[in-house]
Amino acid sequence: RDLEVNLYRKVATLNGHELRLTARELDLLILFITNRGKVFTRRQLLETIWDPEFEGDDRTVDVHIRRLREKIERNTSEPEYIMTKWGVGYYLKG
Repeated sequence: RDLEVNLYRKVATLNGHELRLTARELDLLILFITNRGKVFTRRQLLETIWDPEFEGDDRTVDVHIRRLREKIERNTSEPEYIMTKWGVGYYLKG
């Protein structure tokens, strides 16, 4: 596809253009790519990407997913990459 991540360099590109991702956005993207098709709950994402002891609102995941989608999706209303499994969590379409 048009989205590529160089795990060695920790750089993501879309259509050959480097994306300006935050560290958390890149970590989320790498987790999804290395676990393509696996659905992660918000809690699993918080424990993996943030910290197992994270005590903030689990909706912070939604905010980061939304921002990541804004950077990689052509149309955030109809995502091609990061999908929502309603009532469960998020996954990378694969």
